[in-house]
Amino acid sequence: MNLPAAIALSHREQIKLLAGVLIFGAAALLPFFNTTYWLSIGISIAMFTVLATSWALFSGPTNYIALSTAAFFGIGMYIVGGGLPYLPFPALVLVAALAGALFSAVVGLATLRISGVYFVIFTLGLAELVRQVVAWAQHVMGTSSGLYVLIGISDQAMYWLLLGLAALVFLVGWAIGRSRLGFALRIIGNDEVVAVHSGINTARAKVVLFVISSTFAAMTGALVAPRWSYVEPSIAFSPFLSFEVVIMALLGGVHRLWGPLVGVIPFTLLWEFISAKFPSQTTLLLGACFLLIVYFIPRGVVGLIEDFTRERGGAIRDLLKRWTGGHA
Repeated sequence: MNLPAAIALSHREQIKLLAGVLIFGAAALLPFFNTTYWLSIGISIAMFTVLATSWALFSGPTNYIALSTAAFFGIGMYIVGGGLPYLPFPALVLVAALAGALFSAVVGLATLRISGVYFVIFTLGLAELVRQVVAWAQHVMGTSSGLYVLIGISDQAMYWLLLGLAALVFLVGWAIGRSRLGFALRIIGNDEVVAVHSGINTARAKVVLFVISSTFAAMTGALVAPRWSYVEPSIAFSPFLSFEVVIMALLGGVHRLWGPLVGVIPFTLLWEFISAKFPSQTTLLLGACFLLIVYFIPRGVVGLIEDFTRERGGAIRDLLKRWTGGHA
């Protein structure tokens, strides 16, 4: 039975999918090695892989730099923290996903007609606005000390949950890349005016992808809330998180689905070292990392790899032409 062209996989795509399955399968074995420290690092890598990859799903093709990750991450954390007495944990993760989707849809419909620095400023302010609203609500209800999230989830289970969510992000991103939505977003990223004149509903396309990205951020916040044990506005809605996600994604490269992962792994390991050795200078070093990445590797590590491969390929072709008298 022949598959329709729209869903049939090329040989190269089959290899990529198989490689992805093998990589995630190998990563799932980490808890069996009984190394507490590396399992903790693995949880951080899995968490930031979800956040950075889902961020890149929206910001990569559209070139819209969103600094709102902390807003949706914090919403997910607070839904779990406030809802544990009433609903089981799995149900709260689904509620967090729904809340993140609804809130991001409202925000997207209201703001995605603006672009450039105005959009960046708005999304940065959004996280701060949500933080202040939650802090005010806690004060009014007399619970300004924060919320305790006391639920028995082992580090192994936490890691597997986040790894499964990361696999889902990659699967969704792969499906989007093969869809009409992905094609429309690539046109929007190249020239939004051309996209509009081509008949693409740019506002709807951007809102859909913004909702998908924000939903994953809310689910991530919900999943990691038990690991943090205590949730308060300054922790859940920290702008530091939004900047970390952006830096990791830009470091790896946002124009390939696997690009953010290339940035997440080394940056997480480096940040563990910096946090341990220079705990008072983390904000300064974070800003320095952002400037260095934007200035020296604007297309990320993936861009450097592609440039190197292209140059090597050109050199090999030139060498073959000389050997064959210009007939290669």
